[in-house]
Amino acid sequence: MQPDETEWLSRLAAGGGFEETGDLPPLYRQELTRLLCGFVDSELAGAAGFADFINRAPGLPERIVLARIVSEKFDHARAGLALLERFGVRPDLYVAAYDWSSRLPRQADLGQRRLTGDRRLNIFHAPLESWEDVAAQMLLMGQASVLQLGDLAQGSYGPLARMMPPIVERERAHAAEGEQALSAVMAVAGGAGRAQASVDYWWPRVAASFGRQEPGAAQRHLLYRLRARDNARLLAAWRQGARDALARLGLAEPAT
Repeated sequence: MQPDETEWLSRLAAGGGFEETGDLPPLYRQELTRLLCGFVDSELAGAAGFADFINRAPGLPERIVLARIVSEKFDHARAGLALLERFGVRPDLYVAAYDWSSRLPRQADLGQRRLTGDRRLNIFHAPLESWEDVAAQMLLMGQASVLQLGDLAQGSYGPLARMMPPIVERERAHAAEGEQALSAVMAVAGGAGRAQASVDYWWPRVAASFGRQEPGAAQRHLLYRLRARDNARLLAAWRQGARDALARLGLAEPAT
């Protein structure tokens, strides 16, 4: 028997949560599956974008690092699909449903508007065009992922919360590897200008990933304790951490 809305919201407000799919209220289940799909789709699309650059990285060590990151992102998607499988999703059909490597033209700026189709974050509709692009996205989006996914590790759905901590640590490593890659770009003649140009391009797109993906979703995630912090707090934390990383490199947040 499903609990009524007052009962399960009171349960969540008191710090309780859910473990079994059969116990989930329909509204909670809907938001949870949407959130999981957004995570899986972003990992698949992010991995596809990086995969295209493995053989274009400047050296063998960089290719090894990028190949590992791609493998880890696919593993993150596999873990997310294992949870979605509990809701009747067929992982083989899901992975084949979309072109995860598809990208929009470079000048396109979706902001927080959503496209129809898969539920990837909008940043993964933007194309990577250079190694400094790869490095800048690794750094900036890696730091964003640490915050966004770290928030899920505190959520009310036990299987998802337990899945996230090792993924967060991998994302932390991806951000550090992006910082190292940008540092190497800076050491090359003309590299500082190229690195700053890539930061200027990716900064607003990563910032937009903290916005609402659809009306009311962010508030429902807080109400259902799927997330612990609102978008404004997460964005502020990301901005400070990203500014600190850029300052270490001699780069700057782009002027708005």
